[in-house]
Amino acid sequence: MSICIINPARSQGDPQLPPYGILAVNPADSSCFQNFAQQYGLKRHVLFHAQLYSNDTFFLAGPAVGAPMAAICLEKLIVLGARRIVVYGWCGSLTPSLCTGDLFIPTGGVSEEGTSVHYQSDPVCNDDCLRLSLFETLTREGCLPKSGWIWTTDAVYRETREKVERYRAQGILAVDMEFTALRSVAAFRGVSLAAVMLVSDELFHEEWTPKFQYKKFRTDSRRVLAKLCAIIHAAEAS
Repeated sequence: MSICIINPARSQGDPQLPPYGILAVNPADSSCFQNFAQQYGLKRHVLFHAQLYSNDTFFLAGPAVGAPMAAICLEKLIVLGARRIVVYGWCGSLTPSLCTGDLFIPTGGVSEEGTSVHYQSDPVCNDDCLRLSLFETLTREGCLPKSGWIWTTDAVYRETREKVERYRAQGILAVDMEFTALRSVAAFRGVSLAAVMLVSDELFHEEWTPKFQYKKFRTDSRRVLAKLCAIIHAAEAS
C-alpha cells in the first residue's frame, strides 16, 4: 500500500466521539442541530466548516454536500472515534415505485463520483448489520422504508434523460451525491456505515419534479432526523 502524504489526524482539543452517530449531509437539516443539542445535552465542536455535536451516547455532524467534502468529514469522524455511522440525506427517484416523501435505504451503488476510486477496498463493504438493523427498526415504527441500489454522481446538472432511463432499466432506484464515496471510505477504514434517505425529487417524469423547497418536505426531513437521533440514543442508552 502506498504511503499517503496527508492523513486524517486528531488535533489538540478535538473530542473523543462515541462510536455511534449521524452524518447529515444537507444544510437544510443542520439548521435544527441546536434543537437536538439542547434535547440530548450535546456539546458543540469544530468540524471544518460543518457542525459537530456529541455527548457520551452519540454524535451528530454535518452538513457535507458532495462526495469529496463528505468523505473528508467522514475521515475526521472516524479518527475521532466513529465506528457506526448513519448517513442521513436526500435522494432523487428514478422510478414511479419510489415517490417524494418515501424513505429509502440503499443496499449498493453505482459510482459516478471521483472519490471512491481512491479508496481501493472490497465494494461489498461491512454495513449489512447496521443497515438491516435500521431497516427493521424503522419498519417496526411504521416508517416502511424501501431499499435498493443508488446511483451517486458529482454532477447534479449532468443527470441526463439517457442516464436516468439506462440506470432505471438496470434496476437502480435513486440518485444522490455522496453514498458510494462514503461507503468506500468506510470499507477502507474498517467501520460500519449505512444510509437513510428521504426522496426529495422525481426524475422519471417528462419534467423534473423537485419537492425539497416546500415547507412540508423540510418539516418531514427534520422529523426523520429526529427519529434517527431517538433510535440511536435509545440503542446506546439501553
